[in-house]
Amino acid sequence: MTDRNVSFYSYTLKALGELFHQHRLPESGPALLYNWHHKKKRTDPCVADLAIVSRNFVKEYFDFQLPVIQTVQESADRTVKFLFRLRDELTVESVLIPFNNKYTLCLSSQVGCAMKCSFCHTGTQGLTRHLAVEEIIGQFIGASSWLTQARPEDDKILNVVFMGQGEPLHNFDAVKTATEILLERRGLGLAPHKITISTAGYLPGLRRWKEEMPKVNIAVSLHSPMKEKRDQLIPLNQRYPIDEVVAFAEAIPEGRARFVTYEVLLIKDFNDSEEDAEATGLYLAGRNAFISLIPFNPFPGTSYQRPDAEKVERFKRHLDHHRIPTVIRKTKGDEILAACGQLNTRFGVNGPLTAR
Repeated sequence: MTDRNVSFYSYTLKALGELFHQHRLPESGPALLYNWHHKKKRTDPCVADLAIVSRNFVKEYFDFQLPVIQTVQESADRTVKFLFRLRDELTVESVLIPFNNKYTLCLSSQVGCAMKCSFCHTGTQGLTRHLAVEEIIGQFIGASSWLTQARPEDDKILNVVFMGQGEPLHNFDAVKTATEILLERRGLGLAPHKITISTAGYLPGLRRWKEEMPKVNIAVSLHSPMKEKRDQLIPLNQRYPIDEVVAFAEAIPEGRARFVTYEVLLIKDFNDSEEDAEATGLYLAGRNAFISLIPFNPFPGTSYQRPDAEKVERFKRHLDHHRIPTVIRKTKGDEILAACGQLNTRFGVNGPLTAR
């Protein structure tokens, strides 16, 4: 074998089955391993019902190392932010967001991000590298295991959103494989409608989605239908205009209950006016759309500010007039820089924090 064996957590159940078949190992092994290491989240070697020849192969072939939780921050609203240390000593953040005694887990897909969105703290650190499949899955297993130990009374992660650090579709292959692993019923067992992948509008990934990505939800960062404003917020818009992005995104949802979520980040005195609201309403009217309004979350060094609550409500009323289902996303975890757009791990710095 090589100096570093292959990560077990990089394998889908199908790929693991193919590997066992190739090495003429008992076909029962992959399901047993998935149940042990994914469903039960065990890190010690699987021995229950696993053939000796399979145990020896697993020991020789696989590596089971996962990202390590370096720090944990908890906010007053029970939001939890994890700083994970990776094998090469780089770090990445993920966030547990509480709701109704359950949780949504916000996963990162890259160390940093190349998109340079002006409203996003991650965008200021640039892209260091993509995350590997096992580093994405490791965030889920690490957060879930912490939750079981720290909050056993409400330790259920019901939803997963790829809305952390990085542009998920820029790391398409790893995000796709990680999503397949999250969905595997003999492992982590999430339902397709409980996983959402968000994109700033990375068209090469959107072009691949329909044929390759599992049937999970999609969210598009719209923020403004006005070219000049969206160019300023999302420089990628200059290369991949929003009209092209929306055309591909709208072809993705299947079934009457499925839709595209459009995220509209509102910034004080920039895109929170009634004119902006009307333009957004007209742009999305008649589409199979759902809007998530997000009041801007400030971070160190930004000149942007959060809009007044009344302006946000007024914006929503305009969208209601156009009969577009709209919710205002409640800000959670902003006191520990865990809210939407606040994640940043440049040079290993995680901002002022109290580690637990």
